[in-house]
Amino acid sequence: MKKHQLKLYNTLTRAKELFEPLKPPYVGMYVCGPTVYSDVHLGNCRTFTSFDIVYRYLTHLGYKVRYVRNITDVGHLVGDADEGEDKIGKKAKLENLEPMEIVQRYTNGFHFVMQQLNNTPPSIEPTATGHIVEQLEMTQQIINNGYGYVANGSVYFDVKKYAEKYEYGKLSGRVLDELLAGQRELDGQEEKRNKEDFALWKNALPTHLMRWKSPWGDGFPGWHLECSVMSMKYLGERFDIHGGGMDLKFPHHECEVAQSVGAYGTEAVKYWLHTNMLTVNGQRMGKSVGNSILPAELFTGNHALLEQPYSPMTLRFFMLQTHYRGTMDITNDALKAAQKGYLKMMNGLKNAKELQANQATFTFATSDDKLKTEVQELIAAVYEGMDDDFNTAMAIAGLFNLLKKINTLHTQQQTIATWDKESFDTLLATYISFVEDVLGLREEGLTDLAAVLNVLLGLYQEAKHNKNYEQVDKLRTSMKSLGIVVKDMKTGIGWAYDEV
Repeated sequence: MKKHQLKLYNTLTRAKELFEPLKPPYVGMYVCGPTVYSDVHLGNCRTFTSFDIVYRYLTHLGYKVRYVRNITDVGHLVGDADEGEDKIGKKAKLENLEPMEIVQRYTNGFHFVMQQLNNTPPSIEPTATGHIVEQLEMTQQIINNGYGYVANGSVYFDVKKYAEKYEYGKLSGRVLDELLAGQRELDGQEEKRNKEDFALWKNALPTHLMRWKSPWGDGFPGWHLECSVMSMKYLGERFDIHGGGMDLKFPHHECEVAQSVGAYGTEAVKYWLHTNMLTVNGQRMGKSVGNSILPAELFTGNHALLEQPYSPMTLRFFMLQTHYRGTMDITNDALKAAQKGYLKMMNGLKNAKELQANQATFTFATSDDKLKTEVQELIAAVYEGMDDDFNTAMAIAGLFNLLKKINTLHTQQQTIATWDKESFDTLLATYISFVEDVLGLREEGLTDLAAVLNVLLGLYQEAKHNKNYEQVDKLRTSMKSLGIVVKDMKTGIGWAYDEV
């Protein structure tokens, strides 16, 4: 495996650190998955696409990555608190359905959107309800270690007791004394010793739909406990990367840190990575302000704020143009620019594959050290972007520099004779691999039109040969309506995606 100086920003240390896996070449990565009570939103899409890129790039570098992303199907209460209704149970009551019907519906929807965005499925996708036994065991371990206590059939984590020995708030930067002073009284918190304590296991009220037997009575697991259990079950008590949206830093991830230390005496995670939020036209996305856009609405254009539909790959390219730790602002102008950039990259991919397929017909020069150095420097710039905390924006800029070379070779094929074959092969292979395998971009929309397109191009060539220019113009217009531009080249008739 080639040695790369990959650095990533660790939320825990608030610094970029050299990535050094605990057990190279193996890497364990856990990402908090969706709570499946509603349609996946664009913020979710950004988070999961960002970690898809992390997974893809680590794999590209030669690491053996076990990627675990859970499904939260119980225990996540309304308001992310310890009191109130379960989000899934509440939805089930509203629709008069079994909770697992709600879970199945929105899990299916989540998977469908992930497929549309070409996100790689995780190695393991555990569910909270599938790991109740392990959650009971971890809860008991925390009690045994003196950091958990039972109150009225519920079990809470004793944050004050934990803070006597360890630092609570180190991940999120929260100060315990400020948390104590700033929290208001909430219904049901009188059973807690301290207001900042959080639930490991909750006693189920008679109206609560989802419940399991436990040593402390019928109940259900705490939301924070689930991720600690599932991550450590499949990645070990110490693993490399834990990811999620920045909104999960507190309390969810902070509680995960405390739980792993409280149960096993050590922090589970070496590197914490967090994605930033979305805005729409400069405003934070939210249903209350009417600017919440679902993926399906974006793909169909069926939303008041959208001027046109934008494809899944346009959205993916758009997301990759902003570093995952930066705020991403959704506007029509930005989406249109992303659409143009995506099509430009796809035209380059098409040209690169054509050159690769036809290389047996080309004559190459002997080795050219100057050209070889130039190509290596262009490729190095792409890797430098990804090695700098997975900076896809920098990597894309580097790929567009490679693309200039590829397009020149494609349109002026006589220049290939000045290239050595090694530089030619490396240029094309790097571009194709990064676009498809690392960035996860793919051609969309024209695969089913390939046969029709070939017929149209044949008719175009025949009309041009017969100097039937009226027919030539009609065929050009017809293909442009399909998003295709005809290219009259010295080497023959070709086509490209219309970038306008």
